[in-house]
Amino acid sequence: MVELTPSEEYITMLYGAGGSVMHDFIKKYILKFFGDLEIQGLGIPLKALDDAAAVGDIVFKSDSHVVKPIFFPGGDIGRLAVSGTVNDISVMGAQPTALACGLILEEGLPLRDLQRILASIRETCLEAGVAIVTGDTKVVEKSGLGGCLVNTSGIGVRTESLEKNISVVRRYRPDFRERWILDSNLRPGDKIIISGTIGDHGIAVLSAQEGLDFGGDIKSDVKPLNKIIQRMLGEVGGVVSMKDPTRGGLADALNEFSEKSNVGIIIYEDKIPIKEPVRAACEMLGLDPLEIGNEGKVVIGVVKEKAEEALEFLRSTNEGRDAEIIGVVTDKLSGVAMETIIGGKRIIPRPIGDPIPRIC
Repeated sequence: MVELTPSEEYITMLYGAGGSVMHDFIKKYILKFFGDLEIQGLGIPLKALDDAAAVGDIVFKSDSHVVKPIFFPGGDIGRLAVSGTVNDISVMGAQPTALACGLILEEGLPLRDLQRILASIRETCLEAGVAIVTGDTKVVEKSGLGGCLVNTSGIGVRTESLEKNISVVRRYRPDFRERWILDSNLRPGDKIIISGTIGDHGIAVLSAQEGLDFGGDIKSDVKPLNKIIQRMLGEVGGVVSMKDPTRGGLADALNEFSEKSNVGIIIYEDKIPIKEPVRAACEMLGLDPLEIGNEGKVVIGVVKEKAEEALEFLRSTNEGRDAEIIGVVTDKLSGVAMETIIGGKRIIPRPIGDPIPRIC
């Protein structure tokens, strides 16, 4: 029996916003009750806190989506739900195959809006090559829900592309014994790549939440990335770690890499791709684009010998045309630091939480 600890604290929005508050909450409460519940064949357990778990050759993931508003520039809650789960499975190196979809609908949601969401879920499934195979629907009284919430759970399988990737990694790192792509796999010398511009999704959702016009064409980057990831693993290889930098943005993802791999990471300010309208919006509002969530980008750790080839591959695709090598893994420091444009260094801490609420 797990001992219950008396507490006068209450849940706040920061508990689900990525960053240090959410991670501490998960370790203090979620792992306390579930972290020791392991089963035979559990390759990536809950306590690893990776983007998904592995049981045998199956990767399993569950995601709840509470974005508000449910329609935003460049996407909607349906496209977000499918993409989010597909991408979390994909960054482990697996190919997503089947999803479950749970709908929590608010009384008063227009049926035309529900049909738009269902059509978007269908279209994104076709884009990713996955199927909705089971699910559930509930309706709750009208409240502050915002129309609906969507939970998607999914499974993925090992692929020939993943096996080829691991073979390439072992060519340069003979002691590599992992079967999956994990946050803890980085070693000094590895390069860090971002597949495209950061901050697009969070600023697009913020503009819809607040009715703001930042100028330019700011749209969410939300998309499934499984096909481009599988191609990169099979055609290039050398990938050791991957994350989709959602809540808490690039800063949170890099700090998670650093903490779990017990390495330092140096990134270069002039290499981080940011669209000018997003940069302008962040400057106007006092936001750090490194801390803003994305839903169609992937941060990749790759052995240094394959970094340029991986970058060339990504830039040859629509999804990765703005990709950059943004940093290097090192044992000369702990945590994450950025070399600034003016030549100094700035510590990039794990953010307290994403500054924009309900972006996913």
